[in-house]
Amino acid sequence: MNLQLLLFVGLGGAIGAMGRFVTMSAVGHVTHVGFPWSTLTVNVLGAFALGSVLELSALTWSPSPEIRAMLVVGVMGAFTTFSTFSMDLYYLIDRGAIVNAALYAAGSVVVCLVAFWAGMSLLRMILS
Repeated sequence: MNLQLLLFVGLGGAIGAMGRFVTMSAVGHVTHVGFPWSTLTVNVLGAFALGSVLELSALTWSPSPEIRAMLVVGVMGAFTTFSTFSMDLYYLIDRGAIVNAALYAAGSVVVCLVAFWAGMSLLRMILS
């Protein structure tokens, strides 16, 4: 284990966690309770950002292993945790909100896949 790599991941994790907190707090202030809009928002934004970073590094940018790990594992890993998705889905089901649970699960998967594709496609268009 490379200590420098570990420190970069830790720094990225702190940045991602703070970004997640700020984003979820902001979204929580403008949406209603009953549907996990905050988690859905960070998952979609994170999927878009990760798709963009990966496409950028594949096409034109060769980040060091430390920077790549900081962004992909640290920042994105802390910003978009699917464990929170699972928790939110569980509580929707537990409360009997089956329709919202199904919409949330399907929406999270489909919209995040589309966002990932959109991030990659946008960078391809910009950088091609």
